[in-house]
Amino acid sequence: MKQFDMPAAVPADPEANATDLLIDRVNATPDLALFSLPQADGTWTDVTAAEFLAQVRALAKGFVAAGIQPGDKIGMMCRTRYEWTLIDFAVWFAGAILVPVYETSSPSQIHWDLEDSGATGMITETADHFARFDEVHADLPLVDNVWRIDTGLVTKLTASGVGVDDAEIDRRRSLAKGSDMATLIYTAGTTGRPKGCILTHSNFVELSRNAMAAIPEVVHPGSSTLLFITTAHIFARFIAVLSVHGGVKVGHQADTKQLLPAMASFRPTFLLAVPRVFEKVYNSSEQKAEAGGKGKIFRKAAETAIAHSKALDSGHVPFGLKLQFALYDRLVLSKIRAALGGRVKYAVSGSAPLGLRLGHFYRSLGLTILEGYGLTETTAPLTVNLPSNFKIGKVGPPLPGVSVRIADDGEIEGRGIDVFAGYWKNEKATAEVFDDGWFKTGDIGEIDEDGYLSITGRKKEIIVTAGGKNVSPAVLEDPIRADPIIDQVIVVGEQKPFISALVSLDREMLPAWLKSQGQNPDQTLVQASENPVVIAEIQRAVDAANKNVSRAESIRKFHILDSDLTEGSGHLTPKMSIKRSVILKDFSDVIEAMYAGAPAESQEQSAH
Repeated sequence: MKQFDMPAAVPADPEANATDLLIDRVNATPDLALFSLPQADGTWTDVTAAEFLAQVRALAKGFVAAGIQPGDKIGMMCRTRYEWTLIDFAVWFAGAILVPVYETSSPSQIHWDLEDSGATGMITETADHFARFDEVHADLPLVDNVWRIDTGLVTKLTASGVGVDDAEIDRRRSLAKGSDMATLIYTAGTTGRPKGCILTHSNFVELSRNAMAAIPEVVHPGSSTLLFITTAHIFARFIAVLSVHGGVKVGHQADTKQLLPAMASFRPTFLLAVPRVFEKVYNSSEQKAEAGGKGKIFRKAAETAIAHSKALDSGHVPFGLKLQFALYDRLVLSKIRAALGGRVKYAVSGSAPLGLRLGHFYRSLGLTILEGYGLTETTAPLTVNLPSNFKIGKVGPPLPGVSVRIADDGEIEGRGIDVFAGYWKNEKATAEVFDDGWFKTGDIGEIDEDGYLSITGRKKEIIVTAGGKNVSPAVLEDPIRADPIIDQVIVVGEQKPFISALVSLDREMLPAWLKSQGQNPDQTLVQASENPVVIAEIQRAVDAANKNVSRAESIRKFHILDSDLTEGSGHLTPKMSIKRSVILKDFSDVIEAMYAGAPAESQEQSAH
């Protein structure tokens, strides 16, 4: 059993709660911009730390006036926007607890989160959110306070709370200690009912203080980030809280179609994203170059950028490569940098492996992607790569105050300041994930001599073929998914004679790619899934991935789906991870057809 412990960089304060992070920030830098709000003309208006605190306290008074009591739970269904964090801190200042509800949740999912948590209030953002909640409101007798952000929640509550004393807010915000619940987050879950994760105030406070100490190059007063992934998920939620502590200016853009214009005007210094975003930026840049007749130049630039980054790792960049890189940096890479706002130096990536190729490409672009690893149960990060000692392909060492070990069966286990207090009203599930104080993540990994963690697979997702071969799907899925026209790939083969895969096409990237191949760009997914040119492209991506594994682990057959795999279809979680068990069930007939009468050594490809 290999173990790596990282001592805390900041002394623990068991009396502190999340509101202290904001109070300390205002005391230190009252005039520092903590947020920036988008305006209709494309500009941004700053909100200082002191202004934010004043708004938080005023809104907290509104919650008190509405009858919210310390310890009450309030559900919230809202896209990523300034009001998310404003309400989050206001609820804490009122002594209450927020229960995030994903904005894509169905009425039955909303019902489960609110009923199981015992929520007494509900906040929705839009008419659509409210309509879904309203379908089940009658079955939620405890929920007697209902507010809507789009009909003036902030203004109305602020006005109604004018009569509440400052002393009452000070009293309430000081009630919670470090060990008390700060939020109840329901895991998106790929199987079964979502479980409520109890995250404490210490989880947020100690992790924020130690994370800032670990990556001061990224998180510091004056740095800035544009949040676009859902704040209902712990990944963005933690970064939002960390940014308040660290004096980071935060902007918001929930509409990913407006992301590049927003980045160009906001000009962040670091980003928070999942690997799919980086794949999309790369693929769309390549397709744009292809459409302008410069596809060959783009690919040569990318090849040079990757070689340049690898040479940096080896300690020597040959003179010829330096010259080549300087040329392509000016012609191609500088334009991508400008599209990202021109100031981005770092990105924090999580939820899935990024892939070596993209890691090297973006590093040469001047964007160091710091892969991290964690779960809702660990308040997001257990580990994160360090700018001062950056290793592409690894997810970094444990954060200060965190320990990581690899169990005898290869499972990653963690303990420390970020590990949750357990599952809400579910002692059995809590006991199942702890081993003598160590949280069992369910993922498989390795630790190197410097304590850097590598994720090699998911314990529950390891496929065992009929021949007894253990196969980790991620090793095959990640490189295949990097292909511009592929959206999702699901490797299958449990107790089957060989490995196969289901592939879905990227609806956004497909038209430009088809046009670049001299094909009709207006093909439907059904037509494209049967197109020999598309089939050949998928085959090329599969062949490339197969080079990374033994023949027994290689994909022998694939099937191109003629429909999307989305959160709405029930096949993806809100953070865009595949729900493997659901997909295997829903497409069981397709999977069985791939194996019907096929000999183990078959090379035939299914493509419709």
